[in-house]
Amino acid sequence: MPSPTTERLHDMASGLELRPLEQVAHILVEGQIEAAKAVLTAIAAISDGARAMAQSLRSGGSLYYVGAGSSGLFAAADALELGGTFGIAPERVRIVMAGGMPVTSAMPGATEDDSAGLEAALSALASEDVVIAVASSGTTPYTVSAAKMAKARGAVVIGLANNPGTALLDIADIAVLLPTPPEVIAGSTRMGAGTAQKIALNALSTLMGIELGHVFDGMMVNLHADNTKLRRRAVAIIRAISGVDEGVATETLAAADGDVKAATLLAAGAGSVSAARGLIEDHKGNLHQALDRLRGL
Repeated sequence: MPSPTTERLHDMASGLELRPLEQVAHILVEGQIEAAKAVLTAIAAISDGARAMAQSLRSGGSLYYVGAGSSGLFAAADALELGGTFGIAPERVRIVMAGGMPVTSAMPGATEDDSAGLEAALSALASEDVVIAVASSGTTPYTVSAAKMAKARGAVVIGLANNPGTALLDIADIAVLLPTPPEVIAGSTRMGAGTAQKIALNALSTLMGIELGHVFDGMMVNLHADNTKLRRRAVAIIRAISGVDEGVATETLAAADGDVKAATLLAAGAGSVSAARGLIEDHKGNLHQALDRLRGL
């Protein structure tokens, strides 16, 4: 049986360590670029996954990001950004990582073979939820077991893997194959495979945000403004969309308790925060549609 692509030797592997570092660096970077291109073949599946994620959140479900090792870290990184970027409540996003989230630089490899803690980690998993399961090999026992449990409970499984015809992709309702070439350092999937995973995960969550109406002209209108940088960004967004000055934008943001969508509608003439929020609710969170209604378009 041929070895998985992620375990094969790269075309430039022979004598790699004997080359000048600058030449090796070029090979490494080119490898990342080629891996990134592999994501283009998965656009349809990624779009389907984003729709499923958005529908889950609309229906009161939660998103479970599952993985082990480097794949788990990439999955966790995407999950951790959903609150700040799109205002997704933290209780609606779960991170399930083999061995738990690391608190030191040690990340034991044996945990990816141990699914003993999965029952507890997935105890609240329900049919309206979505599981985003990531494994470069497509065969990681921990991740495959999680996907099987999710399927048994009726949850939608989005599987991301870098090798075709593998267990995770076979189980998944939405299979996202990222056919990256062999790694420059064989089996080091934190490199090319990881790059493709990060791009695919970012695309999934960003498309989900767009589907939920959390993006307006490329701006994150459902961000959680909990630091100085994000408050400045929120004010800038309100100004850009409504055309008011900085003072008015700051006032409306404060009046709406940091709710950028409501503050934008208030600045655009909604009359009150409750009226602005009513418009948002009537249009299922879509600021474009709410603004059109406000402006009589």
